[in-house]
Amino acid sequence: MIAKISSSENLAGALGYNFKKGVSGGASVLLAPEGGYTMEEVLSDMQAAIPKKCRTKNVVFHCSLNPHPDEKLSDEQLTQIAQEYMQALGYGEQPYIVFKHNDIEREHIHIVSLRVNSAGEKINDKFENRRSKRITDLLERKYGLIPSTPTKEQRTNAPASQEHLPLD
Repeated sequence: MIAKISSSENLAGALGYNFKKGVSGGASVLLAPEGGYTMEEVLSDMQAAIPKKCRTKNVVFHCSLNPHPDEKLSDEQLTQIAQEYMQALGYGEQPYIVFKHNDIEREHIHIVSLRVNSAGEKINDKFENRRSKRITDLLERKYGLIPSTPTKEQRTNAPASQEHLPLD
């Protein structure tokens, strides 16, 4: 599973991208914060969670979790994976919404959340990509998913033509 994480200051843009896909039938909401499922309701709820005296500029956390193209996961599995991922990364107590995208051959999920807590403090994002990789590796093992990084056994059994040779 590959995670792609971005941050921005445009909450309406991140939500709009995902809700627009839903209107065209390319996405659906799997999990939403208490309140509603419309973009306006989610946007309003999330904006209300951002303190007025917030010094963090890029308050939006937007992540896509991309299982291997051959994986066919249920909505329940994708929701559980999203929740475990967010908890392990440190965003589990934040308001967030999970969308399932099926507008391309590979189904995947997008998560939109906030990078600041209710006190206006930034959520720890040190080594976020490295921590994310560890988390997705653990989730792959836990759920028996096809690994995004070849295992030692797969590298050992790879044909010689696929081996990476050191460059001189």
